[in-house]
Amino acid sequence: MAQDPSETPEQDLPRIVPLIAASALFLENMGATVLATALTDIARDFQVDPIDLKLALTSYLISLAVFIPASGWVADRFGTRTVFCWAMGVFAVGSIACAFSSQIWELVASRVVQGAGGAMMIPVARLVVVRSVSKDKLIAAMAVLTMPGLLGPIVGPPLGGFCATYLSWHWIFWINVPIAMLGILAARARLPQIHGDSTDAFDLRGFLLSGPGLALTLIGATTIGVEHTDHRIAAGCLAAGVVLLIAYVRHALRHPAPVIDLRLFSIRNFRIGMIGGFLFRVGAGAVPFLLPLYIQLGLDRTAFESGAITFAVGIGAFAMKIAANRILRLVGFRNVLVVNGVIAGMLVAIPLVFHTGMPGWVMIAILMLTGFTRSLQFTSSNAVLFADVPADKMSRATTLMAVAQEMTGSIGITIAAVALTIAASGMATGATGTAQFVPAFLAVAAIATSCAFVYMTLPRDVGAVLTGRRR
Repeated sequence: MAQDPSETPEQDLPRIVPLIAASALFLENMGATVLATALTDIARDFQVDPIDLKLALTSYLISLAVFIPASGWVADRFGTRTVFCWAMGVFAVGSIACAFSSQIWELVASRVVQGAGGAMMIPVARLVVVRSVSKDKLIAAMAVLTMPGLLGPIVGPPLGGFCATYLSWHWIFWINVPIAMLGILAARARLPQIHGDSTDAFDLRGFLLSGPGLALTLIGATTIGVEHTDHRIAAGCLAAGVVLLIAYVRHALRHPAPVIDLRLFSIRNFRIGMIGGFLFRVGAGAVPFLLPLYIQLGLDRTAFESGAITFAVGIGAFAMKIAANRILRLVGFRNVLVVNGVIAGMLVAIPLVFHTGMPGWVMIAILMLTGFTRSLQFTSSNAVLFADVPADKMSRATTLMAVAQEMTGSIGITIAAVALTIAASGMATGATGTAQFVPAFLAVAAIATSCAFVYMTLPRDVGAVLTGRRR
């Protein structure tokens, strides 16, 4: 791995890189929560069903899943600092396009552009840390890396609610531009310019199979139930995507350096961690979509009131990062992933206890607990994936993990939206309230909780090298 000697010293990376990466993490995490809070107001402006605006969320995640596989190779070839700066610039351009959108498909296309930038920002920042920090410091470094980004879910909901209620939803995109510019300036000044040592050529054929395959599959799945959408086209996209993905699997198992290395699944703990993490993230990934809609449509609260409540999830997640390393050292990865997986999975459905007369502070306290347990599960599952991955495969492992994570968000939102649509079709026209949300919350909570059964198959001492903990 080549690094300019004039760059940031290696011992400073755990402190400097997270501060620079904070701008990217903050943008991505804030963007998701801000948009989710403002969905009902955007839907009213576009004159569409709020459920149909799931496309504004899933299109970004689909774009991430498509372009992330190229992030590792691009960073190796052109350098981490160069790629990071260009990525933030593309994200800013996509944000400007979102602000000028006047109909749903313009917003969806602009979110795709945002996703193309986001696909390079976060993986590159994560890659610098993974390549530069020893395994015994990886948990602490990952926590520091993500902690600044957790301010996004804290600031995002009330900010989005305020803009949607008292200003205009367009402002939720304009605020991204100055943050991106500051991130570019910081990266140019201090982010290391690291080039990979790999001489492998870019797997263009694999990219052309996996990218369209993922995109068509997820587009076909997410357009199910969307008003004014031809279901035959959706089914055709889904079928074509599956065919391309099957072709990619055959290609990847023969190619020496595939863009998404499926051979990593031969590492037992990595495979178990990926499957368990996939299930949990599918369930938990639907919450940022469901929760604001539930509070605004089910409990008849304004967008600002919704944001002033849902920000508590970010508070809980932020508090968890301080305690994560200590909890894992004391209890161990397997116990945390199994026990906390059950607790966090069940808490996905806890908003169903909310009612119109419940004080806001009670909702906030409950959501802080859900944010704590959910973030503990994310941190634990992310770190355990790398416990047995060789150093020379770290880049490919981070790519595969990132693609899977973005896919789960789209899948979770789609499952929740389909459940909402089915429930609404069985209700009287114009009926409102919490009943429509019950099947959706229960479905995604069941999926999230099922991860515990997968994590039970992990060895009892898994991740000991990461915590220094022994049997």
